[in-house]
Amino acid sequence: MSEIAYVRGDATVPSVKGVKVIAHVCNDIGGWGRGFVVALSRRWPEPEAAYRAWHRERASNDFALGALQTVQVQRDVWVANMIGQRGVRTGSKGAPVRYDAIDAALARLADRALELGASVHMPRIGCGPAGGKWSRVEPLVAGRLAARGVAVTVYDHGEG
Repeated sequence: MSEIAYVRGDATVPSVKGVKVIAHVCNDIGGWGRGFVVALSRRWPEPEAAYRAWHRERASNDFALGALQTVQVQRDVWVANMIGQRGVRTGSKGAPVRYDAIDAALARLADRALELGASVHMPRIGCGPAGGKWSRVEPLVAGRLAARGVAVTVYDHGEG
């Protein structure tokens, strides 16, 4: 079983050799514009365009909580759009994060990463605008990815 590596830096620029998948959590209402997606969109337009088309055409595809979409942005870099939050606002049912959906998307991501022979890179997914707690997400990442031998690096951005 691999362990999760923690580094300080920018998850949009993983500095390892080989194929890389940059994973992040999206909402289920087609919104893109807060959190880690801002950094993604600054580097590549494709993940946002693919996510918006996926949402727009949701009546005829698998767009739903727990779904995964992978988008190739460079020869050896993919972005994984994972639907892991319901809406964008905290309400009577709590924060938008949906841990079961993140878990389902991570299971799909593990299959895709193994198929690509890729390592996975991410911020602390589900813990920004989605309002999740890393203490709940980390075991999902460990169980779905690291336990299957997928190398995972989690990036903490900024100083300190």
